[in-house]
Amino acid sequence: MMKPPRSKPLLRDTEAPIRSRPRGKRNPAQPQLPFDPMPERVEPALAQLKSHPPKGSEWSWELKWDGYRLAVHIEPRGIRILTRGGHDWTHRFPAIEQAARALGSATMIIDGEAVVLDEEGRPDFGLLQQSLGASGKQTGNRASDAVLYAFDLIYLDGHDLRGVEYRSRRHLLEDTLNVANNDEAGSIRLSETLDAEPTVLLEHICRLGLEGIVGKHLDRPYRSGRTGDWVKVKCVQSEAFFIVGYERSTASPAAFGSLVLAAYRGADLVHVGSVGTGFRQAEIIRLRKMLDTLRWKRKQPPLPYSGSADVIWVQPTLIAEIEFRAWSTDGKLRHPSYKGLRERQDNADVFRLG
Repeated sequence: MMKPPRSKPLLRDTEAPIRSRPRGKRNPAQPQLPFDPMPERVEPALAQLKSHPPKGSEWSWELKWDGYRLAVHIEPRGIRILTRGGHDWTHRFPAIEQAARALGSATMIIDGEAVVLDEEGRPDFGLLQQSLGASGKQTGNRASDAVLYAFDLIYLDGHDLRGVEYRSRRHLLEDTLNVANNDEAGSIRLSETLDAEPTVLLEHICRLGLEGIVGKHLDRPYRSGRTGDWVKVKCVQSEAFFIVGYERSTASPAAFGSLVLAAYRGADLVHVGSVGTGFRQAEIIRLRKMLDTLRWKRKQPPLPYSGSADVIWVQPTLIAEIEFRAWSTDGKLRHPSYKGLRERQDNADVFRLG
């Protein structure tokens, strides 16, 4: 009987041995994790605005939430809730902080959006802004009724997930939140994926009066900035503009008729129109008091202005989120409506004209 041939060695003696990749240094703050140290902060992935959703089965779709982008860091030393600009707002979202503690002992970074829901269960940016007292000065206000809708997982138990494709990060996020599904964690909820053809989905979302949809490429890693891996399609346009003045009110000396808005063109401010709708009465009074402390004291207005309205000019400090339908041929907002104030700490980007 013949002997079977000897198998060849996988590595010859003359070949260099295979070595595993060097293990990362232990993080003294996380001695139990010998792998990837938790990043202090991750620049968020941002969605590119599209007029129509891209086609293809490689996209996952969910609701576009109307709130503040947050990263929730769950660490051995405690909870940190960071804004898009990297500011620590843990104290401003106590319910989300409590829900993060209820997720257990795992270390993780959850990417999501904080919203306040109205009586019909829809996100309302104005209600969130009221809760936070977004005035640029009232930075101690708390949004105790805010809910975080989680839509990505950047880090989990010693593993930096930024190099992992989205479909796997999504599965890990779902598993993590499902395991911790309890009443205490109710202020951190999963942003559900929407299983429908995106154009039909968008039509339905718009009919409900919601903001729009976000698509994420299933095969892409987590990359900071607007890379095209994430896209957003809005029902109506919504951008941030400087408030540079107000027109007087004919109804009340303590109010205003409309707010004068500006955007950037290069390094200069450009007038883009006025907004006179979308205000609650209490917000009008509050805004007027704030604007009167910011009065422009120079003879020339803060930007070129060719209108005929009697404008009280103010320093371009306050940033308003404005919803509008389109741009007119002379570069003004069509059918604008006020949504609320943005805070610089939220890294609010004032709109830039092309």
